[in-house]
Amino acid sequence: MSYSIDDLKVLMSRLRDPETGCPWDTKQTFRSIVPHTLEEAHEVADAIEREDYPNLKDELGDLLFQVIFYSQIGAEEGLFSFDAVVDHLVRKLVRRHPHVFPEGTLESRIDPDNRPDEAWIKESWERIKAEERAQNQPEKSSAAASPSRLDGIARALPAMVRAEKLQKRAARHGFDWPDVGPVFDKLHEEIDELKEAWQAAESGEGDRDAVEDELGDLLFVCVNLARFMKVNPEQAVGRTNHKFEARFRAIEQVLEREGRSFDEETLEALDEIWQSVKGIEKKS
Repeated sequence: MSYSIDDLKVLMSRLRDPETGCPWDTKQTFRSIVPHTLEEAHEVADAIEREDYPNLKDELGDLLFQVIFYSQIGAEEGLFSFDAVVDHLVRKLVRRHPHVFPEGTLESRIDPDNRPDEAWIKESWERIKAEERAQNQPEKSSAAASPSRLDGIARALPAMVRAEKLQKRAARHGFDWPDVGPVFDKLHEEIDELKEAWQAAESGEGDRDAVEDELGDLLFVCVNLARFMKVNPEQAVGRTNHKFEARFRAIEQVLEREGRSFDEETLEALDEIWQSVKGIEKKS
């Protein structure tokens, strides 16, 4: 037999049973499982990056379990159920895709011969999301900040991911560089400013906060550069991490084969092996 989503919901309720459930599961809260959710999402991304599709099935199950977990807590606290989550999701996606569901129902279908073009679809998508943000905007006092075109971008996102989303949102409203040229200019400008801040801090005439600010500006420009080049900055850094790890492990293997100690080697000797590993990569 094959288990279903209903079986998973039953399992979750059993795990959370205050009398017969799992002690670890019963004491969890919305906040306490957030780190696990983030970890599971990264493991899904890692399996995809490594093209480890047999393991991807397992990781997707772990990620789905996080949704079930939150939904169970929501139901216990009288906030929402898993079924309510699914219902809200389907309604939202039907609403956001009038080019697929023209009558706003799951059953309605578009005429294949009269499909709108991509420009219309993109404009419609942004308009609908803007309407949703306006509707979801909580009432604020007159002293509170006014609604912004940047509202709705989660603050808990990884900084580089959020930087890209902020830039894309601003660009949609005309606040953007005309082309990639000025971005390169800004990159060099930020490097010079970072050098100045660093030198000032080292001499005692500046502070570390200024260094952090300038380094943040530099990284923000790098994200902008990636956006213009249509490269995902998070994936780009991830590829570099993978490349660095593979080369570093190769150095360790070379030294082990030759009976040499990593910690006793000079930087020059280690760099020589590093360069030879890079050379092999280029030839392969």
